Amino acid sequence: MSLDRMAPDRRAFLGTAGALALSATAFGNIPLRRRDEIRVGLVGCGGRGTGAAVNALNADPAVRLVAMGDWFPDRIERALAGLMEDEGPPATGPDGKPVAGKPSIAERVDVPPERRFSGPTAIDRVLAEDIDIVILTTSPGFRPSHLEKAVAAGKHMFVEKPVAVDTPGLLRVRKACEAAAAKQLVLVSGLCWRYDNGMRATFDAVHKGGIGELRAMQCGYLTGSLWHHGRKPEWNEADYQIRNWLYFNWLSGDHLNEQAIHSLDKLLWARQDQPPAKVVAMGGRQVRTDPKFGHIYDHFSAVYTWPDGVKGFAWCRQMDGCKNDVSDHLFGVDGVCDVFKHSISGAHEWKYTGPSNNMYQTEWDELLAAVRAGRTINNGDYMVKSTMLAIMGRMAAYTGQEVTWERAWESREDLTPASLSDADLKVAPVAMPGITKFV
Repeated sequence: MSLDRMAPDRRAFLGTAGALALSATAFGNIPLRRRDEIRVGLVGCGGRGTGAAVNALNADPAVRLVAMGDWFPDRIERALAGLMEDEGPPATGPDGKPVAGKPSIAERVDVPPERRFSGPTAIDRVLAEDIDIVILTTSPGFRPSHLEKAVAAGKHMFVEKPVAVDTPGLLRVRKACEAAAAKQLVLVSGLCWRYDNGMRATFDAVHKGGIGELRAMQCGYLTGSLWHHGRKPEWNEADYQIRNWLYFNWLSGDHLNEQAIHSLDKLLWARQDQPPAKVVAMGGRQVRTDPKFGHIYDHFSAVYTWPDGVKGFAWCRQMDGCKNDVSDHLFGVDGVCDVFKHSISGAHEWKYTGPSNNMYQTEWDELLAAVRAGRTINNGDYMVKSTMLAIMGRMAAYTGQEVTWERAWESREDLTPASLSDADLKVAPVAMPGITKFV
């Protein structure tokens, strides 16, 4: 599929590019047109988007998936084929008890060819359909425009993390989240640990003094390399980069933003969503040096400092053949919290012993319950702040400079290419600390 015909305007291509009783009057403040179904549209048909669609269909027997959009039509067809084969887990309601007669996932996927949309206008065409909720799971570079459009269309939203790759985009997202709140739209973030039972109980215990006064935090996201889809002769440069979006900053914002944001979000959560004052970071590209990996780093290390002097130490790595470690620890005057073990050692010994849950499913269970009841969930505040933690950390590592919270919000660096022509998609040089300038 050729993308060369797209207009060269800088932002234009990203913009075009039952347990609870059903309210008889509203989905939030949106008039309820149907009493027997909740219609969902999916934009971004990769693995995460398809998984979110399955979670939506499992969350409420009234959910129907009725429209799908992606840059590439083959991704729509592959996702649709998987959904049509998925019978789903045993049918249960929000209380965990069996629900008799709940139709399978395949029976509730109703996406005929005329409701499958590809290319840069896919988001507009999905939103133009008769849907109540939209799933936004494209690569992050598209998120600001897609979120703006979904809010303008009055749709409830599931919004995958991160929500931007640069400050100009994040400013747009922050404004859109405020507009969503004003419209009483449900907005659930893909920062999924916030919906995990054990994590919720653990942070609650910390906030109630379980480790005493917080002194320091540490988080790590050390993993192996991720996928790469190669290059095919029939793809132009835009096809290639969007297929392999992890490795290009205009699409991913580097892996500190795209993946390790989960760890940074837990630092923010520990501070009850109060942002840091500044960050100093370092990073580089030692192993993943082949041009196919674009211009992103393969490791980062950052130190975030809060206004009261508490420091959060964060590191992440994507290298094969190395020791993997995904863990978080909080250090207080009275003890230490091992976040992933849901335990506190020290003066106030504690361990979570409650039920476990599928956090991805809980996101959707709570989203649909809110829609049913006409209540509002808006995760915009912490999803914006956590994304900024990642962006400012990347800027600090790339430049070698200290970046304050205020300065990060003043950044004018716009990673969006001028157009999708091969010339405008020329890969930028790898950032060099001490040489690359803060913009």
